[in-house]
Parts: sequence; structure tokens; C-alpha cells
Amino acid sequence: MSEVRLLSDAPWLASGPAARVLGLLNADGEEARVIGGAVRNALMRIPLADIDIATTALPEEVIRRAKRAAIKSVPTGIEHGTVTLVVDGQPFEVTTLREDTETYGRKAKVAFGRDWVRDAERRDFTINGLSVDASGVVHDHVGGLADIEARRVRFIGDPAQRIAEDYLRILRFFRFHAAYGAGEVDRAGYLACVSARAGLAGLSAERIRMEMLKLVVANGAAGAMVAMGDGGLLQPLFGGVAYTGPFAAMIEIERLMGLAPSAMRRLAALTVAVTEDARRIASRLRLSNAEAKALDSMGHRWWRLPGMDEAHAKRRLYRLDEEPYRDRLLLAWARTGAGRDVDQWRALATLPQRWRAPHFPLRASDFIARGIAEGPALGHVLTLAEDAWLAADFPLDPQVLSGIADQTVSRFTRDHRL
Repeated sequence: MSEVRLLSDAPWLASGPAARVLGLLNADGEEARVIGGAVRNALMRIPLADIDIATTALPEEVIRRAKRAAIKSVPTGIEHGTVTLVVDGQPFEVTTLREDTETYGRKAKVAFGRDWVRDAERRDFTINGLSVDASGVVHDHVGGLADIEARRVRFIGDPAQRIAEDYLRILRFFRFHAAYGAGEVDRAGYLACVSARAGLAGLSAERIRMEMLKLVVANGAAGAMVAMGDGGLLQPLFGGVAYTGPFAAMIEIERLMGLAPSAMRRLAALTVAVTEDARRIASRLRLSNAEAKALDSMGHRWWRLPGMDEAHAKRRLYRLDEEPYRDRLLLAWARTGAGRDVDQWRALATLPQRWRAPHFPLRASDFIARGIAEGPALGHVLTLAEDAWLAADFPLDPQVLSGIADQTVSRFTRDHRL
């Protein structure tokens, strides 16, 4: 099944840190190639992230050559043949060719080798099984070039076997389809994922979180979520209902507003109807404190926002601050449907760009001067006065403020009279 093609427009192969690492390893009978995602992205004209390199040289030889060339080496996964070389501040994972002789879920017993075909066949998807040598020749031993042309994400070999090696590949199948695929998911891969969905229970929350936060912001995430939901994959992940309709609406709203994709906004639209949902998701996915707080804020009484006028919106913005206000508002919009009342929702969402909330102008001293003693009573009076100030639409006129202070003290005194 091998196919060869020349990779054009890849200057990083000819010069720079990656070229230096390839030159270091392509000598004295050894061969090195760039593998995986960098090759896939280069062929798809997508910006490169990490550049990983495979080599026939054993890890000890990689380290020896790096030392001789004054290149920093870090044995990041040396038991699996991986050494990280750092050139001009850029890290490169260099892994010796290998094949899995036995697998134990995510772990595998490996043997180092020199066979590029066997090394490609042990990878997950055909579009990730490509390699390119220093001259720009792309080597395809698994049909990845055809699948890139077709925008198809397909397991290498038997999908069930690939999944059994690591059940995280179920999530990666849908994430890669959302990021690089087009049309319907590959049927053989999909059916294998559905059949193996019980294996998701054995994955750590941290690994699931990593994949899901990447998946929800991918270009084709809406379709991928529907496919996952139809296959019964979402409920085991989230422990509750998944709302694919609001999720798709949130994606459309972000596009309407010109906003960058937000993993937390999209996760909220997909999983959060009430704050209890937010807490469950934060626990199941081991979200950070900041992520959990954002999810909880979005889920807090969002249903009060549809239909509110601008005066109400200003009070919400004052209480929440700009980002939490916008995110909760967008969740409310997504739950009512992206295509409904677009102009009204857009006006509310852009309020922070047109209006900045003033600071509450009354101070503790204003109430101490009116006979309120320092302590809990003073804090209570300040809260009442702030509520009255908000209800009066943020006045700054001294006479109006004095009236608010007088009325608040009078009300407090009346309500707390013995």
C-alpha cells in the first residue's frame, strides 16, 4: 500500500531547528524522518504545532549525537525510546522506531526496530501514519495520503484492535474527524467505537478532559457530538444529559459574534442546564478551579436572562463583570436557539462595548455619619443602598445619592426597630 509524494512548501525541512535535528540523525547508517501530525498538517496546509521525529537510531545513540553537537537532550520517555532534543528553544520528540509486541490497555511492551512500515502500522489513524524525510519525500505505508485527500479519519488496520490498545482512541477518533474530516464519520471506525464504549469507564478524568476540551472547539464539533450522542457515548462521559442542540447553537452564536471558540462556553451549552450540572461536570472532568467557576457561573439562573431589557442587562453586567456576563448571556441565547431574536441578543451581548458600569459611589462613611455603627449592620446597610442605587439606574447626582442614603437608613432603622 506504500505511496510516495513530494512535500512542497516546507522550508522548515531545509533549514532551521528541525533540519538540524534531521541532519544530526541522518548519518552513519541511520535514518530519521518527521512523522505524524506535522506531516498531516503540512499536507493539509494547516499550521504546524509540534514536530515529532522518528529514527532508526537507538535512544543512547540519539543522546550521544546530541551531546557531540552541543544539543540539550532530555530522556522524557526513554523506556519507550523517546528522547527530547531542544534546539534554539524548540523541543523535538525523537523516538526510535518500534513495534508493540504486547499491549495492556494503554501500556505496551515494545521492541525497537528499523522497519518503517511496522512502525507506521502501530499508529492510530492513517492520516497520522505518514512520514517525511529530509528531502521532502512523504512516505505512506497505510493509505494516509488518500484519506487526507478524502478528508477521512480512518483507523489503521482493525479498528477494534486499535481501540483495545487504548480506549482514549474512541475520543480521538471523533476529535480528529471534527478537526480534519468531512462528511459522515468512517462507518467501520464508528461502529467499533460504539461497541467498545464501555472501555471509556477505565480512562482517567484528566485524559478525558484533555481530549474533550480539544474536541469541543474543533471546526466540526457539532456533527461529531451528534454522532457521539447517537452512539450512546456522551452519557457515560458526562453522567447526565448532553444537549447537542444548544451546543450547535453556541457554535453558531460564536460565529455570529465573531468570537473565538471557547471550550468552557461550548461545554456549558453541551452539559449544563443548572448549577448542579456544572459541579458534576467539573468533578467528572477534573476541571481547574477557574474552569469550574466559569461553568458554575454560566449555569446560575441563566433562564432569567431571555427577554430582559437593557436596564436589567446593565444590572447583570454590574454584578457579574464583563466576561461572566457575556458567557452567561450566550448560554441563555444558545438555549433559546441561535436563530431567534438575533438583533435583541446581539444588542445585549455587545452592551459591555457600549457601556461601562460606574463604581458604587456611596461609602461606609456616608452611613456612619447617619448614625449606623460599624459592624454587620453597616455592611447590611451598604448592600441595601447598592440595591437601591442599581434600581435607580446608577445615578451619580449628589442630591439623588443623598436621598438614597437617607431612605436606606430610614428603612433599615424601621425594619430593625425593637
